[in-house]
Amino acid sequence: MSVPHAPPVARQNVPGVGVMHSSMWKQAVEWLAAAATDPQECKREWDHGKGTALLAAGRYWDVLSVPDRLGLLALDILWRDPLKVPGPTLVDVTARRVGFFLPPDPVSEWVGFGVRHVGQGSWVAVPPPYRPAGRLEWLVPPDGTGALHAPGPLELALRGATGTLAVLAPVSAEPAGPECW
Repeated sequence: MSVPHAPPVARQNVPGVGVMHSSMWKQAVEWLAAAATDPQECKREWDHGKGTALLAAGRYWDVLSVPDRLGLLALDILWRDPLKVPGPTLVDVTARRVGFFLPPDPVSEWVGFGVRHVGQGSWVAVPPPYRPAGRLEWLVPPDGTGALHAPGPLELALRGATGTLAVLAPVSAEPAGPECW
């Protein structure tokens, strides 16, 4: 399985690209920080504190948190459409969870093994969009435009990933024995 990563950092020797990239990060920082109780304190925490900030879910976005294998497979499926960049996606490497940022929907019900919908009244630990912080890292950082995962395509990708895992589970559950060719 391929693990998608954030786009590479723009090279400074390409005219105009470094400035464009820097502008995108500034927009992304402002967009994320807007979900904080105190956006200025949030930015200070990213730059000078632990590197993460607690942001309120449910106002600008919700987060669908899934087990990492499921989430990475689903993200891989979403990357298959060359015309669409997936929405912001965060990984917690210690908790082994992937979080998909999607539009807020207080009546949304997501059902599945290990699936958690984080919405209004909840808080999410978030690193800055331009670097990892401890156990948290952006697989797809926000671009500052407010683009999020669309629920429909995300659900289809999760269903596809679930099907793949169901096929792989019996194979990976077989006991390892001596190799015979």
